Amino acid sequence: MAVRRRELITLLCGAAVSPLAARAQQAARPPLLAMFHPAIPPTLLTETGGGSAWRAFFGELRRLGYVEGQNLIIERYWAEGRHDRYADVVREIVARNPHVIVTGTNPVVTMFKAATSTIPIVAFMLDPLQAGLVTNLQRPGGNLTGITLDAGIEIWGKRLEFLKEAIPSMQKAVFLGMRGGWEGSVGQVLRNASARLGISLAFVFPQEGKPSEIERVFDAISEQRPDAVLVSGEGDLYANRQLIAELAMKKRLPTICPYRDYVEAGVLMGYALNLAELFRQLADDVHKVVKGAKPGDIPIYQATRFELLINLKTAKAFAMTLPPALLARADEVIE
Repeated sequence: MAVRRRELITLLCGAAVSPLAARAQQAARPPLLAMFHPAIPPTLLTETGGGSAWRAFFGELRRLGYVEGQNLIIERYWAEGRHDRYADVVREIVARNPHVIVTGTNPVVTMFKAATSTIPIVAFMLDPLQAGLVTNLQRPGGNLTGITLDAGIEIWGKRLEFLKEAIPSMQKAVFLGMRGGWEGSVGQVLRNASARLGISLAFVFPQEGKPSEIERVFDAISEQRPDAVLVSGEGDLYANRQLIAELAMKKRLPTICPYRDYVEAGVLMGYALNLAELFRQLADDVHKVVKGAKPGDIPIYQATRFELLINLKTAKAFAMTLPPALLARADEVIE
């Protein structure tokens, strides 16, 4: 069938304009933020749930002027604590092509980095340099930025020292964390510190972040009859912080953790960074990306201040008499 010249020009112009119109329409839509936490249900990833970290994150987004459903669309995902679901969720999110992905910790970030080199990733990570996620904290490069949930791996040795100070007779401790941490730099620091302090240190790791798996590992820990427990900083464990505090109390296991939320839940001690401060920074990174900044140009934020927190109510429940010098050094004593 013959096509008139004017009709042909119209068709060609229409074909040229349509993608531009589509892009303009897409640009007019609110940015899409995809959030993936391995073990926290989507209903708790809000300003009123999910612990101090996520309350601070969403509070900061609100302060920056974002209103969910109006100028920011948020889709929330989780893996129900099942590690075997990570890959499927990562693929689903990448297929959605969001404006920015917020996620953590290291295993999930590694999967997202492998799945996309273009979608910005704003992540909470553990020792991202050692993990090989970035080569420079100041200029991470690529499509990744965010925060690191430690201020250097040496902090883990300090946590073991505080446990020894709280329990001078301590001879055996257990580290509860994911296998990657124990086999990497954190485990090496802890092994060095335990040798220096004359403490036998064992390692127990959950296969998944489900409550039933946390209960299983606490049964395994209890069978080893340690004097104390150190809990790692992974999101799988943080999602179960209330359960961890309850099990530590039930099995009478003095425990030190990396975040305040654990101590408020009933754990004995925390040598803790300020999660609220860190996750406000995470929200600020999202804001910068939405406004056009390249993630690789945004420095990865690292906390510099730590607090020694002691739950005196838990100490009394364990019939522990903590050294006055340790109590004097505490930034906060919860009674």
